[in-house]
Amino acid sequence: MAEEVDSLLVDNVKSFASGGFGGICAVLTGHPFDLVKVRLQTGMYQSAVQCVKQTVVKDGLFGLYRGVLPPLLGVTPMFAVSFWGYDVGKKIVSSYTGKTSDQFTIANISTAGFISAIPTTLVAAPFERIKVMMQIQEGNKSTSMGSVIKEMYKTGGIRSIFKGSAATLARDGPGSALYFATYEYLKERLSTPGESMSLFAISTAGGFAGVSMWLGVFPIDTIKSTQQSSNVSVSILQTTKNIYAKGGVKAFFPGVGPALARSFPANAATFVGVELARDFLDKLV
Repeated sequence: MAEEVDSLLVDNVKSFASGGFGGICAVLTGHPFDLVKVRLQTGMYQSAVQCVKQTVVKDGLFGLYRGVLPPLLGVTPMFAVSFWGYDVGKKIVSSYTGKTSDQFTIANISTAGFISAIPTTLVAAPFERIKVMMQIQEGNKSTSMGSVIKEMYKTGGIRSIFKGSAATLARDGPGSALYFATYEYLKERLSTPGESMSLFAISTAGGFAGVSMWLGVFPIDTIKSTQQSSNVSVSILQTTKNIYAKGGVKAFFPGVGPALARSFPANAATFVGVELARDFLDKLV
């Protein structure tokens, strides 16, 4: 019994650590694309090209990494919790269905993916809120991460920092279901039987997993970013109405180009990082 507990603990630590490493790979690869996406979603610019040009003129090349600290600090626990949550989700699905993970259907994988989003939201929501508030600043208006948190807390207390949590879960639940289901399906289809680690299969499946996730949940992400970019208390429903009033259905898709452009390389990097880290830890322990 003790050996089973030790084995489970080690397995959880491996999932947590490899997920965190994958997350760091994702942020370093995709943050400039994410910054453009948020600035388009919040109405700061009309096009991705205009956004990049003006950002570089005002803030230099490092301006494309404005707001990178919150996701770098938050992404390690966020991705770590996500991939740990996915493993927990798979165990829960296994216990209910009596299947092993290699026997899972797409529905089983999607369920495990959805479960992973529940604990992840607790980490993701506050860091996403801080990131968005930092990303919509420019030039002389720039302030530190600490001062942004202080201002949010001063405006609405701890609830202000966790603003957008419901929208984050509404995005990440179905998004994670799509994410992991697409990855597992494509990795299996692209891998050569008997080959333990195919970087081509992993990176391609990971890239398309990111694209499918963003296509599925982009309107919810726009609502979340818009809600989190305001220090005024506003509901999800009111935010949705405000966005629709500005430009109809199209208004829910500003920045979709940068988001999709980012999602392929960033998520390819995520899964390569996760799989390599997990392989390394499996050999080490």
